[in-house]
Amino acid sequence: MQERVIVGIDVGTTKVCVLVGELDRDGKLNIVGVGTCPSQGLRRGVVVNIEETVTSIAASLDRAERLSGKKISAAYVGIAGSHIDSQNSKGFVAISPNHRDIVQDDISRAIEIAQAIAIPANREVIHVIPRGYVVDGQEGIKNPIGMSGFRLEVETHIITGAVSSIHNLIKCVHRAHVDIEDLVLEPLASSEAVLAEGETDLGVALVDIGGGTTDIAIFADGAIWQTVVLGVGGNHVTSDIAIGLRLPPAVAEELKITYGHCDPDSIDEDDMIDLSQFMPDCNDLVPRKLLAQIIQARVEELFGMVHEEIKKSGYDGLLTAGIVITGGCAELPGILDVAARTLDIPARIGTPLGMHGLADSISRPAYSTAVGLLLWGLRHTSLMIDEDDGYGDGGADMKSRFSFLGRLVRAFFP
Repeated sequence: MQERVIVGIDVGTTKVCVLVGELDRDGKLNIVGVGTCPSQGLRRGVVVNIEETVTSIAASLDRAERLSGKKISAAYVGIAGSHIDSQNSKGFVAISPNHRDIVQDDISRAIEIAQAIAIPANREVIHVIPRGYVVDGQEGIKNPIGMSGFRLEVETHIITGAVSSIHNLIKCVHRAHVDIEDLVLEPLASSEAVLAEGETDLGVALVDIGGGTTDIAIFADGAIWQTVVLGVGGNHVTSDIAIGLRLPPAVAEELKITYGHCDPDSIDEDDMIDLSQFMPDCNDLVPRKLLAQIIQARVEELFGMVHEEIKKSGYDGLLTAGIVITGGCAELPGILDVAARTLDIPARIGTPLGMHGLADSISRPAYSTAVGLLLWGLRHTSLMIDEDDGYGDGGADMKSRFSFLGRLVRAFFP
């Protein structure tokens, strides 16, 4: 097997992370480069300052290139933000009378019809993901090619984003001199890294809590059924701490990372935090229990919102594999107990699986999306034919990035 380099770029609200993976001759993906830096220029996952975002991406790229010794020219890029929306759609076609065996062209036509939904001019399709097929009324079919039938129906999950937000992210990556192999919805990428075999069949909710947003992906019967982006994340916890304790946001963030906990009952009343370690001119003491109470209130509210979205999906009480929590906020001690209590289902922390090389440095929930982008790239690069889909050139027209052919190929291999 020819060695191959795959790069993932997670452009988050609080940090930009670049991972460089190299596929060796044994088929193992080795992490050979990591570059992270604080993110500037984004709010709730959306670019609000082009120059600052480009600077953050470029700095992370430089660090990853120095560590890996490789020049990065193309990458799989994660996309999220409050502008993301999704819907389910069906399409059906009659099988050609010249042959009754279903071929790929029949699937293509069915997906094209499913995608022919009313999408506003200010939105663009990011993914079209087949959830299952129906042949002559027979449901639950995963791959209908070669089957006999008269009528083929496909059920799809269509994910869209605001054209302006998509365009601005693409522009930032291109201005950092990197071409985009594919844009990938971040919870889909994270699911590649943290979900265990069988969980998507049993029914599971992935909850990726980032800095600016919380991304939810609900899987059942081996397919994606619902994706939701909530405009609440770890930064809101930090803001609550800053307001509640009257501290600068930077100090509040340090408190959250160093002493944060989601269960006040587990904290001793006499456990105090000396603020002088963060602010040399301040000798105040803060009860750690009070800090935990502030964090618990916001986290409970967040999981209450997650519960509402699960109810809307129709899968409340049906997620046998429970909930998998990942993202930076998943590292808060006590968060599992809050999730399990609020949602009344089993919960576990999702950390990246199956990595080699510099795996120890990225074996944390905060790196799930970046690792997932590498795994997404590995899976799709291995399966897709070598084609020019129109966006390999950084100056290519944005429309070619979302050509129907590109979306269709990604739909066949979600």
